[in-house]
Order: sequence, then structure tokens, then C-alpha cells
Amino acid sequence: MSVNDDLPAAPVAAMASGIADPAPLGLGAFALTTFLLSAANAGWMTSATGDAWLGYAFAYGGLAQLLAGMWEFRNRNVFGATAFSTYGGFWIGLGLWAVLVAPHAASPTAAGHDIAWILLAFAIFNTYMLLGSMRINMAVFVVFLTLEVTELVLVIGFFNLSHGGTEWWLHAGGWCGIATAAAAWYASAAGVLNGQAGKKVLPVGAPLMS
Repeated sequence: MSVNDDLPAAPVAAMASGIADPAPLGLGAFALTTFLLSAANAGWMTSATGDAWLGYAFAYGGLAQLLAGMWEFRNRNVFGATAFSTYGGFWIGLGLWAVLVAPHAASPTAAGHDIAWILLAFAIFNTYMLLGSMRINMAVFVVFLTLEVTELVLVIGFFNLSHGGTEWWLHAGGWCGIATAAAAWYASAAGVLNGQAGKKVLPVGAPLMS
């Protein structure tokens, strides 16, 4: 991810690679899909199906974010390429699970365990990406930090719910996910507005590590 506080770094990267900075697209795609699923987990969608996220898991959070990851490879940005490609794959995989596997699960407990194990695996991946984000900027670090918390809280929530617990942890994970989406939208907006203006419009903060 090349969204940073040292403008005009993004335009320079775009000139060098021949393409625009794909990070704002990837962050925006991640933010919107995360928001839709998290709103359902938080219990906001009481009059909706709760599956508004599903189509966007394929088209926006999945495909658009995966494309952003491929363009980051073109930019020789290993962090952005790994992050966007992996979470693009996450959303596509989660969508496929919801369509192909969940309807045939032996029980709600089995389905809940599936989700908990999937999120645990991505929390492991996210841990070292969180460490890497410390070298990007504060805005990107906050995205990965809130995402780490979201994934771990939801792991607890789905395991707990599968064993007869309440939905408290699941709702808490939904709120954490909404915070993650807000952080990702902010970082995306900073990339768009700062890159467009050629100067700092929205601050993203300095890296925590050099």
C-alpha cells in the first residue's frame, strides 16, 4: 500500500510504474464489503436479509481488491500486493463458502466452527501484516490493528455461539468490523484526495517504524 504522508510519493510511484496507485481502490473495496457484513454481525440489519455483503464479496471486496493486489505487483509493492490479493481471495472464498458449503452444513454448530477456523487462519496472516503495516503509515496501521481485533473477537464469538453462548461476542465483532471499515475508508479517501491534490489534504501519520 502506497498511501502515505509524504506526498507526492503516490504520483511519483504512478509515474515510475505507468499506472495509478491502486491502494485507494483496494482499501475502498475492503471497507465497503467489511461494513456490510459487520453491520449484519452487529445486529443493525434487522429488516434486511443480512446477506447484502454476499454479492459484493465477489464483485468488489473480492474481484476489485484482487485486481488492486495484481496492480500492486506491477508497482513492485510486495506489502500491498500481498494484503490486497489475500483479502480479495478472502472475500471470494467466504462468498463461495456461504453459497456452496453453508447451506449443506450438518448443523449451525458446524457452520459456526467453519467460520471461526477461517477467521483464525486469517488472524494469523493478519498478525505479520500488522507488523509490516508499522512501516507504512499510521492510517494503514490502524486498518490492520482494528482488523486484527475484529477477527479475534469474531473467532471467540462464533466458537462461543456454536456452544450455546449468546450473540454478545458476535455483535462486538460486528462493531469492531465497522470501526475497521471506517479506518479503511479513511485511508482510501486520503489516497484519493491527497493524490488528486498533490498535497496533504487528509493526514495519514508517519510510520511507527522506519
